[in-house]
Amino acid sequence: MSKSIRLTVGQAVVKFLASQYAERDGRENRFIEGIWGIFGHGNVSGLGQGIVEFADKSGLRFYRPQHEQGMVHIAAAFAKHRNRLSTFACTTSIGPGALNMVTGAGVATVNRLPVLLLPSDYFANRVPDPVLQQIEHPIERDVSASDAFRPVSRFFDRISRPEQLLASLPEAFRILTDPAETGAVTISLPEDVQAEAFDWPAEFFEKRVWHVRRPLPDPELIQQADELIGKAKRPIIISGGGTIYSDACEELRKFCGEFCIPITETQAGKGVLEWNY
Repeated sequence: MSKSIRLTVGQAVVKFLASQYAERDGRENRFIEGIWGIFGHGNVSGLGQGIVEFADKSGLRFYRPQHEQGMVHIAAAFAKHRNRLSTFACTTSIGPGALNMVTGAGVATVNRLPVLLLPSDYFANRVPDPVLQQIEHPIERDVSASDAFRPVSRFFDRISRPEQLLASLPEAFRILTDPAETGAVTISLPEDVQAEAFDWPAEFFEKRVWHVRRPLPDPELIQQADELIGKAKRPIIISGGGTIYSDACEELRKFCGEFCIPITETQAGKGVLEWNY
């Protein structure tokens, strides 16, 4: 019989985050570097307790920002600086505090930058309803402020039972570490569910290494690009973020220098060239 570990949902989330790693080209590192959070009644007794008990001893640092939107921007900027090989998790209380993260989520998703968002949500049992700062739909009882994250997230889930995390968290990390699918990932955690205890399979918390894909381009596409450049009278290369994330900046600079082709950058490609190139 496999072993189990009894933890609350909040504790389980933190313990799981601490055991996730990313690997590319043989280099391995922790994927979630730490947690940013602003606490209120929605997350202090659930996820907050988990952070106090498990974060520091697991190597996850906790940071207290001054605004929810700012911490998502920081997490996205960090992910960009680390070539999307690591990022931060961000947690908020319920209602307006959670909604402050929506803009940051949209920016991260548009720019394909991985950030993990853990907003609180309404009581799943709906007995204390409404509660302080809770924003809900007037006629649809299963819609809350956290549903605003749906259109700006690459993955969204609301956890209404503890065991749902067993499938939701691995899928969230699959998307976070996928170069093509990554962006903001939102797992909304109802206040009461965060504090519910469950017997988790011990293997759920074992170290897991996510391989970050580096797919090679099709030979046909390389040939097509070669033909287009060869026929062009005044070619110019527009470099995007993919050049940075694939560590191809130096190769691109050498290519443009050798063949005297001018180059410019997109917003995501800022940093491909030195400022005085």
